[in-house]
Amino acid sequence: MFVVSLIHTPIIFSRKNAASLECNYELAINGKPSRLLRLFRLRQSGTMQSRLPRFKRAPTVAPMLLMERDRQIIRLIHRHRFLRSHQIIALLGGSPQHLLRRLKLLYHHGYLERPRAQIDYYHQGGSSHIIYGLGNKSWMFLKQELGDDFHELSWGEKNRAVGRIFLEHALLVSDVMVSLELACRKHDGIGLRYEDQLALHSEQQPFQWRVKTRSGIRLGVIPDRIFALEYTDQNGQLERVHFFLEADRGTMPVVRSGLTQTSFYRKLLAYEATWTQKIHQRHLGVHRFRVLTVTTVAARVKSLLEACSQLKRGHGLFLFADRTVLEKDPFSAVWRRGKSSDTAGILDLPEMASRPVS
Repeated sequence: MFVVSLIHTPIIFSRKNAASLECNYELAINGKPSRLLRLFRLRQSGTMQSRLPRFKRAPTVAPMLLMERDRQIIRLIHRHRFLRSHQIIALLGGSPQHLLRRLKLLYHHGYLERPRAQIDYYHQGGSSHIIYGLGNKSWMFLKQELGDDFHELSWGEKNRAVGRIFLEHALLVSDVMVSLELACRKHDGIGLRYEDQLALHSEQQPFQWRVKTRSGIRLGVIPDRIFALEYTDQNGQLERVHFFLEADRGTMPVVRSGLTQTSFYRKLLAYEATWTQKIHQRHLGVHRFRVLTVTTVAARVKSLLEACSQLKRGHGLFLFADRTVLEKDPFSAVWRRGKSSDTAGILDLPEMASRPVS
């Protein structure tokens, strides 16, 4: 027996008279097949598939052939480490419904992972945008595409078991980079280049180096991301500015009594030493750079600016903003400069700049 409600009137019918009810209901909605009718037919034929689990791979799932759109998704996530579904849609364009279906298939077939640390977001009524990382099955495709530049990792296990703190930090990095890429698409005169698109001298992954401060303490430097913004000036010359990104979630003390413990001020000192000793030129082949820091709230920006003011040199290297900058145009005057604490754009663009030719 089945119960169907039509205009708030329940009708009980058996399989025997189902065909008659289908016909009458179809005529009652101006001759157009209804969703209820389609669901009824699928249930009758036994072909309706139950909803796939969100954070557990289904034992049986429809087969798939890896299409170019799927390859684009894998390349994107390989570059960013973690992306939310709406960011993938924004970067690739096209039908959101189609992309969401492909993401679901890629996950259940093992090409992608959904980190389990994000489950708390759903229990707390948070964002419904699923976070994706690479799965182990992407290895064969990336190995074939990247060749010797490909470094094999057990992505599936690592991305599936990544902790909440690490995931939120990685997401802030990808939030900044996605925001910059989308902003560059709106500005015809600016191009964004990622680490894998830059001819950097360092062979280390991730890019890192060590410096010796004025006090004799050696510090390690590992930017959260290295990227470049470039444009062609009025004379046809390519202008390129490299950036070292620091995604600060406010979990690290700004200043401590000594430099033996981690602090954000210690990072500022390391970048200052990198600039004064020209290590960036020798180590990475970078002519000039700036340090872009995106943090959580405006009060944290103020604390970081106060720490930056304690540096003896290199204040102009640093730009600071809280994460609300991601909702604005990053090329407008929304960044606080470390030297004077006034606002500026991320680049000082000439009026007649044009997009560079790759």
